[in-house]
Amino acid sequence: MRMMTATLVAAAAALPTMAIAQQQVQGPILTDGTLLDVVAEGRTVRQPDLATIDAGVVTQAASAAEALSANAARMERVLAALKRAGVADRDVRTATISLQPQYRYGENVPPVITGYQASNRVSVRFRDVARSGTVLDALVKEGANQIDGPTLGLANPDAALDEARTDAIARARARAELYAKAAGLRVERIVAIGESGSSMPQPPMPVVMMARMEAAPRTQIAAGEQDVTATVNVRFLLK
Repeated sequence: MRMMTATLVAAAAALPTMAIAQQQVQGPILTDGTLLDVVAEGRTVRQPDLATIDAGVVTQAASAAEALSANAARMERVLAALKRAGVADRDVRTATISLQPQYRYGENVPPVITGYQASNRVSVRFRDVARSGTVLDALVKEGANQIDGPTLGLANPDAALDEARTDAIARARARAELYAKAAGLRVERIVAIGESGSSMPQPPMPVVMMARMEAAPRTQIAAGEQDVTATVNVRFLLK
């Protein structure tokens, strides 16, 4: 009985401490003031400085070995053209390599293999967007017969996103000041901040223009500008 009594006394003594700790975890309780929730979108504008192009070589031959050999020879010329254009090895990555039989289909007869098709695709990044058109022309000249892109983006998106986030907080505070003034209050402080999301939308398909020159026309790429946005939820305390 003495041991049980001592245990009960110790547990009772610990209850106030546990209650205080629980209150600290939940955060301060606001006893006076008005809460205001603001959703604001920040924005910044950047000119794309990174282009990505998927280039492929597709070859067909009567045998699998011939299709692969012809494909390898043509892709070797494509890779050499990329090097001559100043593209670094780290910016060229093999995407897919495939070899597929080609069939002839007839009615009520099994399909017959008529040859083989080999495909090799690489993903290429250009850090000089202005030269994208020149590189595209070089790729096609050296045998690339599948081209997707360019897709334009930013080499360092984090810096642009941080600018958009800073702008979003500034817009949220300005709106809070407006509401507080209209209500005859003042902004005491920020209670909480949350980020709803950020976006770096891809710009529309770049405009492809043909420059009229004495030699063969060259492809030109218009980089344009790209909007970078960030949305924040900010809770203010007004008094």
